[in-house]
Parts: sequence; C-alpha cells; structure tokens
Amino acid sequence: MASSKLKVTQKRSAIGQNRRNRAVLAGIGLRKIGSSVVVDNTPSFRGMIKKIIHLVHVEEADV
Repeated sequence: MASSKLKVTQKRSAIGQNRRNRAVLAGIGLRKIGSSVVVDNTPSFRGMIKKIIHLVHVEEADV
C-alpha cells in the first residue's frame, strides 16, 4: 500500500507575510513562486499547510 502524498506549489509571495508564515514556507521546502514540493500526507504537514493555505495550491500527488 502506497502512502498518500501531497504536492504543494507556492502561488503567492512571502513578501509582507509575518515571520511565522515565512518560516513555515521554508520548513516545507518552498523558496519562490512556482516552486513545488511533494510531502507526506501527515497531520504535521497538513497543519503547516493550513497555516499558509492562502499562499499555496495543494493537490494529491501520484507517487
């Protein structure tokens, strides 16, 4: 059974965001607009994504 993954793509800039939001983006691995990362669908990653949902686009990844 394959574990589910999420593809997270940054859609908005971190400029003007507070320090916590910028730290969450860096923690996920996003650096600039258009960059994407594939992360595990775990409660910790979902919580991080929830904090910055206004900056990113999330979809399920087929890995």
